Amino acid sequence: MSVIKKKFWDDVTSLWSLIVGLKVTGKNFVDKNVTLHYPRETVTSGQLEGFRGPLELIGKPKDPAKPKCIACMMCVTACPSKCITVVKAKAPKPTEAELQAMKEAEERGEKVNKPKAPKEPAKFLYDFSLCSLCGSCVENCPANALRYSSNVYLTVTDRKELKMDLLARLGAQAEAAVAAKAVESPKDVEAATTEKEAGTES
Repeated sequence: MSVIKKKFWDDVTSLWSLIVGLKVTGKNFVDKNVTLHYPRETVTSGQLEGFRGPLELIGKPKDPAKPKCIACMMCVTACPSKCITVVKAKAPKPTEAELQAMKEAEERGEKVNKPKAPKEPAKFLYDFSLCSLCGSCVENCPANALRYSSNVYLTVTDRKELKMDLLARLGAQAEAAVAAKAVESPKDVEAATTEKEAGTES
């Protein structure tokens, strides 16, 4: 009798696990489809939440073409894939007049302030073909100068194209933003003029 009971309960538990599995399948079957039919449909900004695209530099608020990066090399040190190369900017060479003035100041016993290197990168190279998108560089950046891009449509035919100059890319993004504002501003001026005229008529 105990063998029959055991067989019966085994069948019942197996049937219950089948019902639980079908419940999960049925719920996902009824839910809205997440997959997009590209190119008929495109990804919205809401769907990009949490997406990690290739890295990009963040520009300064007042000068978007210049990066917030201070060339501290923390991203290079933190990167396990060694896909980031940063070259620090060198101090500007003093002119002949500045050299002469420094020499004269030294002879008088005054403290000479030599030109210092700016805290910015001269080169910022990134190899996306090696990047594992682990986020160590973004998390360790003290200046918050790095972020993930939202470029979901990145495609290349040559692996060399995945080696990116992020400074050049930042400059191109800043130019595109200026061009977009220039296109929008005539419309804004026209709308403001129309509103003004409507206000004077009434």
